[in-house]
Amino acid sequence: MPNPPDSSKHEQPITAVDGMDSSPKPAHVTSGSSLTPKGRLIKTPKMIANGSRAFMWYLLSLVIIIVDQWTKWLAQTKLAFHEPVPVIEPFLNWTLAYNYGAAFSFLADAGGWQKWFFSGLALVMSLFLIGYLVKAPRQAKLLSVGLAMVLGGAIGNLIDRLMLGKVVDFIHVHYADVWHYPIFNIADIAISIGVAMIVIDMLFFEKKREAHYLALVSVNRNPVIVFYSGVFSVVDTSK
Repeated sequence: MPNPPDSSKHEQPITAVDGMDSSPKPAHVTSGSSLTPKGRLIKTPKMIANGSRAFMWYLLSLVIIIVDQWTKWLAQTKLAFHEPVPVIEPFLNWTLAYNYGAAFSFLADAGGWQKWFFSGLALVMSLFLIGYLVKAPRQAKLLSVGLAMVLGGAIGNLIDRLMLGKVVDFIHVHYADVWHYPIFNIADIAISIGVAMIVIDMLFFEKKREAHYLALVSVNRNPVIVFYSGVFSVVDTSK
């Protein structure tokens, strides 16, 4: 029986054209499902926001507002104006005072314009904080506590400005008759502590939180699936 013709004798050799890369090219590259748009694949997902959980931080703000207004009511009903009541001698008194300025009597002696200026500023800040608490990262507990405290303090003093035209203060820190700190209230304390918490989070925790999150994203990233010359290959992008 005659042997079948050798087909290899009729094949033409494949040569590379000058200036062109003759190596085979991948036909398709994708990450994850081929149904996912490419634009979505290259975006780094954002950290989970508080969302509806911001409600518990609003409750913290509400507690601060209630305590602030209750203590101010006590001060107005139990204390006489500018008559100190010793609490811890010689460091702390309860002294009823009215502040027409900002926290710790800042701009208290201005001509009256500060009432509307600080009221508008407190309103804008409160609206911003209400929205930002929803978008704040869920993992950033210290940041959320700080934002909630600032929100509660801002609204507490805003109520005074709108209802009384002034802010009620009663906490008087001093040293005998030598040194006196500006008289303040619970709302001022909440704002100060809240701002300190926000700054601490920004300086010491924000970058660590973002680095940790990006590390988790890189570890859990989907492998790249390459369709190469008729064969599917998997490339691990986490390395």
